[in-house]
Amino acid sequence: MMNKNNKPLVIITGPTAVGKTDLSIALAKKIGGEIISADSIQIYKYMDIGSAKIKKNEMQGITHYLVDELDPKEDFNVFKFKEMSKRAIENIYEKGKIPIIVGGTGFYIQSVLYDINFENENDSQRDEIRDKYYKLANEKGNEYVHSLLKEVDKESADAIHFNNLKRVVRALEYYEINHEKFSEHNKRERKNDSPYNFSYYVLNRQRDTLYERINKRVDIMISEGLEDEVKRLLDMGYNEKNVSMQGIGYKEMVSYIRGDISLEEAIELIKKNTRNFAKRQLTWFRREKITTFINYENYSSKEDMLDYMLNDLKNKNII
Repeated sequence: MMNKNNKPLVIITGPTAVGKTDLSIALAKKIGGEIISADSIQIYKYMDIGSAKIKKNEMQGITHYLVDELDPKEDFNVFKFKEMSKRAIENIYEKGKIPIIVGGTGFYIQSVLYDINFENENDSQRDEIRDKYYKLANEKGNEYVHSLLKEVDKESADAIHFNNLKRVVRALEYYEINHEKFSEHNKRERKNDSPYNFSYYVLNRQRDTLYERINKRVDIMISEGLEDEVKRLLDMGYNEKNVSMQGIGYKEMVSYIRGDISLEEAIELIKKNTRNFAKRQLTWFRREKITTFINYENYSSKEDMLDYMLNDLKNKNII
């Protein structure tokens, strides 16, 4: 349940390549907003092409948070996202502006929106358990680690693809520390009331159109120099053991550079893995309890979509 007296928060999410960036900037200009990125790779420095990171000139003067802030050796997870984004939200309120969370990582968004509680966990314990599972994944493969999750929490295993090692390990570490299934924790926390007066927009497109946009985006990344970007990161000492380098686009390109697959195979894998990721994102957003789906096909222009959002925000007393 939303309380109209709570502070305002806008969320713009949706599958990768759906078109969140343009609309979020247009909305920020209209409502006096600033943007917090809910993306697990754009947070990292030097990782620009493979993350489709927004460029300075594309920001059009709108302040963006959680972009280009961490070294690729640093771990970025839901705890860090919640801590950094809540700090950013307070900064935005102090300026008298409205925070807009933009990005496709649903669990990150949920952690802030419902103020999910992680207080039973400490960093050293988490790191130890996480290292154990990453080591197992290196030795026996992602599918093996995923099978361990299936044994203790089938619902989480069904919801998380075995190649999404970060989330698989997250679910396992939660189970080990709290002796509770991660899926049960998520169900319970989703029932929380939000501390914000919010509107949660999920942008979507017809599947064929979305997949075409994904394929085109990957082709653009290749032409912009994704291979050189990954080689540069490897030369700087980053490698596939870093969580950052396990992002889609980076891990496949590393396999090509290491000689495990051809460039054509790497490109096709990036496209396929991104399409599968988009499908999983939509599954997540459809499960959220209070969302407003906005399908591009139902509007004649971006301006029409923007007008709809502005009227909706006024009706909810957010602006």
